[in-house]
This record gives sequence, structure tokens and C-alpha cells, in this order.
Amino acid sequence: MDILLLLIPLSLVLVALIGGIFVWSVKSGQYDDLEGPAHRILADDDDAQAPPGSTNDAPASLTTINPGKSASK
Repeated sequence: MDILLLLIPLSLVLVALIGGIFVWSVKSGQYDDLEGPAHRILADDDDAQAPPGSTNDAPASLTTINPGKSASK
């Protein structure tokens, strides 16, 4: 019976602590828009244009490199 004098106040402190953490998390926006990022990853972004200058307009080089073989025959 004496243990209840310890456990009841301890449990009330624990409940207050958990409640305070929950209130803080709600106020700081931890639970805002839970589904948005999950749907955003599936969104089709093919219509987006690349910014100017981000593409490589130089022609590709298709030179074959054969180590150990002479270039002149």
C-alpha cells in the first residue's frame, strides 16, 4: 500500500510530461500535412523545363580507346 504513495505521483508526473511533449509537437507543426510528401513523390514532373544553361549542348565524343593497341597500323 505504501508503494501507491510513490507510484501515483510518479505516474501523474509522467502523464504531464508526455502531455507537454505532445502539446509542444502539435504547436511546432510536427503533425501538419502527413500525406503531402507521400503524394508529392508520386507526382509526374515531366512537364517541368530545365533551366537555361543546365544542358550540355556540346557534341558527345565517341572515340574508342583500346589500351595496348597501336593507333597507327
